[in-house]
Amino acid sequence: MQTIEVKIKGIVQGVGFRPFMHRLVRKHGLKGSIRNTSSGVTVELEGEKEALRRFLEELPLEAPPLAVIENISWQLIGYRGFTDFTIIGSERQAERDTLISPDIAICPDCLHELLDPSDRRYRYPFINCTNCGPRLTIIEDVPYDRPKTSMKRFPMCPDCNREYHDIENRRYHAQPDCCPVCGPALSWLDADGIQIPGDPIELAQQALIEGKIIAVKGLGGFHLACRSDDPAITRELRRRKQRDEKPFAVMCRNLEAADRFCRVSDEEANILNGARKPIVLLGKRPEMLSKLDHLSENGFLGVMLPYTPLHVLLFENCFDMLVMTSANLSDTPIIKDNETAVRDLQGIADGFLLHNRFIQTRCDDSLCWVLNGNEYFARRSRGYVPQPVTVPVLSCQILACGAEQKASFCLGKGEHAFLSQHIGDLKNLETLEHYENQIRYFERLFDIHPKLLVCDMHPDYLSTSYASGRTEKEKSRLLQVQHHHAHMAACMADNGLKEPCIGLIWDGTGLGTDNTIWGAECLVGGYSGFTRFGSIRPVQLIGGDRAVKEPARVAFSLLSDAGSDTSYIRSSDMLAMQKKAGINCPLSSGMGRLFDGVAAILGICDICSYEGQAAVLLEAAAEKDIEDGCSSLSKDGNELCTGTFTLAFTEEREDDHILHRFDWRPMIRELVKKRDEGVRAPVLAAMFMNTMIEMAVQTADAVASETGIRKIVLSGGCFQNMYVMKRLPERLRGNGFEVYCHRRVSCNDEGLSLGQLMIADAISSAGC
Repeated sequence: MQTIEVKIKGIVQGVGFRPFMHRLVRKHGLKGSIRNTSSGVTVELEGEKEALRRFLEELPLEAPPLAVIENISWQLIGYRGFTDFTIIGSERQAERDTLISPDIAICPDCLHELLDPSDRRYRYPFINCTNCGPRLTIIEDVPYDRPKTSMKRFPMCPDCNREYHDIENRRYHAQPDCCPVCGPALSWLDADGIQIPGDPIELAQQALIEGKIIAVKGLGGFHLACRSDDPAITRELRRRKQRDEKPFAVMCRNLEAADRFCRVSDEEANILNGARKPIVLLGKRPEMLSKLDHLSENGFLGVMLPYTPLHVLLFENCFDMLVMTSANLSDTPIIKDNETAVRDLQGIADGFLLHNRFIQTRCDDSLCWVLNGNEYFARRSRGYVPQPVTVPVLSCQILACGAEQKASFCLGKGEHAFLSQHIGDLKNLETLEHYENQIRYFERLFDIHPKLLVCDMHPDYLSTSYASGRTEKEKSRLLQVQHHHAHMAACMADNGLKEPCIGLIWDGTGLGTDNTIWGAECLVGGYSGFTRFGSIRPVQLIGGDRAVKEPARVAFSLLSDAGSDTSYIRSSDMLAMQKKAGINCPLSSGMGRLFDGVAAILGICDICSYEGQAAVLLEAAAEKDIEDGCSSLSKDGNELCTGTFTLAFTEEREDDHILHRFDWRPMIRELVKKRDEGVRAPVLAAMFMNTMIEMAVQTADAVASETGIRKIVLSGGCFQNMYVMKRLPERLRGNGFEVYCHRRVSCNDEGLSLGQLMIADAISSAGC
């Protein structure tokens, strides 16, 4: 006989871990106790040595599906004389190291009960158990117990209380457990905020059938919902929300409905229908392209499936697909409170489907593609946050403040990097306040007190101002790191890489070490430093930031520098004068700007109504060429198969190495020539993409020849282009590279706070 103490760290609270342990202990004939602590779960067990050995072997293999076990440690302790296996109340320790589960979509068992007329929770929109339901969005503090959640306002009825304390029950210690007798309830308000009697679900369904736009309170905030089958209704939603062209996400009743509109692979189906249920960007079926243009102007449609009981009921007997877009005013965080929704959505929503469970933490829907069977994030939020990324043990506690667009932060402690949910662009006080509140919340939740802060080099970012002001106030240390180095480090950390790599970093903008705008960079290095080996010829951004919203300005610069005709560009004389004078015409090597300019030259997009629109439409055009058979006819009837344009490079001496610059001028001249010969825009878009892929491969080959490094990471917002991502990694692997893409964090600016954190840890030689 032996007595042991077992400590388990990871996501082991609120996921049915203690009932699982009870069953496993009983299976092996052991006795003892278990308790939640501020660091995880601690178990004391007595039994035969062989039974204890089998228990420890099976523990990580048979854990509940939502549990994430990061570490199991055990030691022999003195005899306790246990007579049974008992659950001890949670223990609060001075230092907390608890991991919190993300919000999880309704599980199959709860879905069955929801639709079973004989079940006491039949059609109850807040049904949940230890395997599903709200987590992060209701937690106020840890340990994760009901009094520290939004559910503390709802005392359990006798029936729920019995379930809650029955270790054999699926709802044992399920903190959000409730039923129609004791839990939250729905209400329906009209456009003026007046509560209307009747079944709220039926009233909401009737409003949708009538073509109205409604606000729906979900897990982490409000959605605006309307029918997706009537372009007039979606046009009205665009008018009210001032969202002229940006794609809408939709929610489909089930996989079968989604498959009628989009092509759904087995891998995409698994993620769509999994426990996290993000929005997945699916390729539209060719026959549906024109029918879905009012929802999304490109080849993808953002689709999610119902992930709460409320969503399931809303679709019951009514719809196959609804628009389901975040409810917020322009560039502000998603709305989470009833009073705010009724006030701020006046004139936008025709009715409000509300509930009275308080949302502690707002959390937007996650958004991803599926690449190589894994989520490839454009936005990592609900369903994934706050599950940390495991990193080598950090030298101190660190706060990485991110950038400005797609802002995020990352808190580091021990071997965990906690990335925030989607925050938004830091361009106004409302978003900045949300950003600061979430930093304080995460610091409290995970007991992190950073002594080192890290931010971007750009002096005008609000995240930089926040970091600077806080370090001055708290007398902590501040480190500023280069934007694209942070991107490279983020992808390295995402893939657990430690050794030096080549980093292909493509995005729209980022302040370089030479005080110019970078964005199409080939870097070599690691967490502690980098060298710039490759880039592209800079282009003048006429009007500065205005050129980002008006790609025609970038097109003028490209055409002018290439010696091509610019007379057809609107206001070309004015642009020529401004370019010649060099007034507010910063140089940029941003890949995003090159994409923008080519889109404008091809007549695809002259003015952007949302960020990245020109690049998105250029990608859609290239994909259309592939759909059409990779060929086109010129005016003289000759077939032109999609290929590449001429590649030209220049070499510049920079310190002790060669900087390889792609000279895009010959490419622009060829593109214009073929355009004028009548080659269709989709073919030229595909040729441009292919040229960029080939440019990247040739640059990587040259850098590898100089450095001997064959590991390469791909990061930056331009790698959200699926045309490129389906082809570039394959081409690089064919040339002998080990290629690493993002898997757990976004490739865009949302993910670079992880890289900032790793860089700060590596170069902070004095620790904290």
